[in-house]
Amino acid sequence: MFFTNMFLYLVLVFCVIYIFFLKISHNKLQIIPNPWQQVYELIYIFVLATLKAQVDPKGIKFFPYIFAIFIFILISNLLGLIPFSFTVTSNIFITFTIGFSSWIGLTILGFMNQKLKFLKLFLPSGVPTPLVPVLLVIEVVSYISRAFSLSIRLFANLMSGHTLLHILAFFSSKLLKFKLVVGILALILVMAITTLEVGIAFLQAYVFMVLICIYLNDSYHAEH
Repeated sequence: MFFTNMFLYLVLVFCVIYIFFLKISHNKLQIIPNPWQQVYELIYIFVLATLKAQVDPKGIKFFPYIFAIFIFILISNLLGLIPFSFTVTSNIFITFTIGFSSWIGLTILGFMNQKLKFLKLFLPSGVPTPLVPVLLVIEVVSYISRAFSLSIRLFANLMSGHTLLHILAFFSSKLLKFKLVVGILALILVMAITTLEVGIAFLQAYVFMVLICIYLNDSYHAEH
């Protein structure tokens, strides 16, 4: 009853991540890193550089969390591009769980670090008194919407892209039976869009990571 496509591919994602880290830890004493280790180092440096560019130096200790999120989303996105597979990150329950839990954790961290000064995030300094109620409502709604925007942005982009690929692939298969040349041209179009989707897979993982880093920085510096 509980063995759904989402559960199956979620297990598959974690298995791929496990194998990836197993490969980079194999023969770790060798002088020349193997290709798996080189890929890991590139991702490690990229994520760390992004984190340092967006977050207060005190927030660098959360690098393992940011790195884990990036790897999970990236692998999930790429596995979803395999024909007849299922994209974990195209499920709103998965993306909402990641986004909402991150938002809750960052909010708690903000109050732990800044106490009541964290509330300055909702009311910028120098605002005219008549605008305070309106701006306060806008800022509170904007802050709450972070939890939803994180999840919906990832879900919507992955779902729309993969839906388009499924439709075009089905259409191309029908065209191949009707006219070979037209069908081949349609398949080339599908391949081009698939390449674009690979780029989007990386981009969406990057965007999610950057937004988490920005919100993490707010947990240390709430003032606008």
